[in-house]
Amino acid sequence: MAGPIGRATIVFFPEGAFGPTNNCVGIGAVLRGRGHRVVFVIEESFAGTLEAKGFEERLMRLKPRPEVPEEPGQFWKDFIRETAPQFRRPTIEQLEGLIAPIWTELIDGSKFVDPRLREIFDEVRPDAIVQDNVVAFPAVTTAGVPWVRIVSCNPLEVKDPDLPPTFSGYPTSDRSGWDEFRREYERTHTDLWKDFDAFVTDCGADPLPPLEFIHESPFLNLYVYPEEADYERSVPLGERWHRLDSCVRATEPPFEVPERLRGRPGGLVYLSLGSLGSADVALMQRLVAALAETPHGYLVSKGPQQEQIELADNMWGAEYLPQPSILRLADLVITHAGNNTITECFYFGKPTVALPLFWDQYDNAQRVDELGLGVRLPSYEFEPDDLTGAIGRLLADGDLRGRMGRMAARLQSSPGTVEAADLIERLALAR
Repeated sequence: MAGPIGRATIVFFPEGAFGPTNNCVGIGAVLRGRGHRVVFVIEESFAGTLEAKGFEERLMRLKPRPEVPEEPGQFWKDFIRETAPQFRRPTIEQLEGLIAPIWTELIDGSKFVDPRLREIFDEVRPDAIVQDNVVAFPAVTTAGVPWVRIVSCNPLEVKDPDLPPTFSGYPTSDRSGWDEFRREYERTHTDLWKDFDAFVTDCGADPLPPLEFIHESPFLNLYVYPEEADYERSVPLGERWHRLDSCVRATEPPFEVPERLRGRPGGLVYLSLGSLGSADVALMQRLVAALAETPHGYLVSKGPQQEQIELADNMWGAEYLPQPSILRLADLVITHAGNNTITECFYFGKPTVALPLFWDQYDNAQRVDELGLGVRLPSYEFEPDDLTGAIGRLLADGDLRGRMGRMAARLQSSPGTVEAADLIERLALAR
């Protein structure tokens, strides 16, 4: 054991993006508050961001160091910028042009970082490792300590034959297209999987399940989605799986609505396409133009291309905003439907207009729409009247506000961050 009895060393290893990192921050803050040593393994571009929140950091890279300094998450910002034209294609066509290349980048990162991860674990000597990733890292599974898998993507990441294929955005009530999508996934991913499986086993880890890029943990698996929105499975997940109804961090500063947006006749709307989606300046400016003439006020997360995004008079924005603090105040959210944002909207009882771009965003957007908790629109083909009409209907729907308000009250009464901390703490202290 590292440290005295009753105090564990717990390592969090999230994917190098803000969503998974923020989920881990929420759980880590609870564990740190209980006196445990919490260490974050993060990309060098995030250096200092977790330390500023009171955590220890250990730095690593997923590819060779560039010649110029990087911004947090720059690895994925650059990649998405280069592949953004794929966002306009149907999800079945994205499998070859976008999804497989993303897996390739992730796998290359796992191969590159493996020696560094082993160094970190040997030095830190954790009692448990918590990873929020979608690919396996052999250094984690062979470290000789219990490890936890967090699924912070849509629950369809964990497959079920009676649920739509992952990444498809297909409805649960219509199976047409499911088999075709699965065949195309197999065609475009089998060789990639075989290569990665060989690497994983060469590193001493167990073989990967067929066409899966990550193992199920034999110790503890967590996924984040509220019961009210979760899927009915034909195959139960098993006793090592636990659903977290929420995972909202309480580490963000309070937010005050700018004076220019106060007292407007309409609602207060939060617009965020995530740090990756907001890099599409043309899409952001099209949204600004469509929303400029509405009576509502808009808080806009402008993202890494903030200098190129010009806002209208009924808007205020900045590069990054304290999302949980803003969601408390907003009446509605326009979002790319990333899992972190969608589950935070559930937590705060906010309906959404979903504009998915890639990965599991289509699955979240479809789920919100089919449950009547928001509206899914085509991200590049929407008409301005479709967008403004959806906003007006959702804001005027009192029954929906009541339904989501009841969900929010339940979720906030039993925070998932505390439940996750309980499970992880029990595992770490059992060593």
